Amino acid sequence: MSLEKLDNLVKIGQLKHEPPDQNEFNGMVASAKARLQDAQIPSLSDDSKFSLAYGAAHALSLAAMRWHGYRSDNRYLVFQCLEQTIGLETAKWRVLDQCHKRRNLAEYEGHLEIAPQLLKELIAITKELLQRVEEMGNIKDKI
Repeated sequence: MSLEKLDNLVKIGQLKHEPPDQNEFNGMVASAKARLQDAQIPSLSDDSKFSLAYGAAHALSLAAMRWHGYRSDNRYLVFQCLEQTIGLETAKWRVLDQCHKRRNLAEYEGHLEIAPQLLKELIAITKELLQRVEEMGNIKDKI
């Protein structure tokens, strides 16, 4: 996994170098775990499940970026960088990118239509993100 693409994004002002912080990382992971757990409550509406799962996926994606010492002000960029930060396959981060677009439609235009299959994929990918981010370990232990 090469971080060269992330360094190139720093050069053009899309990302910033910022020392990772273990407490920030831990907080993002804890928040994501709670949201992911809640997203699986059967009695919630699909809209609520989507919102919670999306929030968890974003928190985990940002945690992975922060673990490597980068920060982004653009929500979508943390998904696009998952290939570099945790080795996530292109097809999977593209699903998250699609979810980001759906989230924006809901947030800015009040229009949210979530296909059950997309919600299922979002939750499955978010579970995988959680596993991969937890496997990164403590920031101070990285070599």
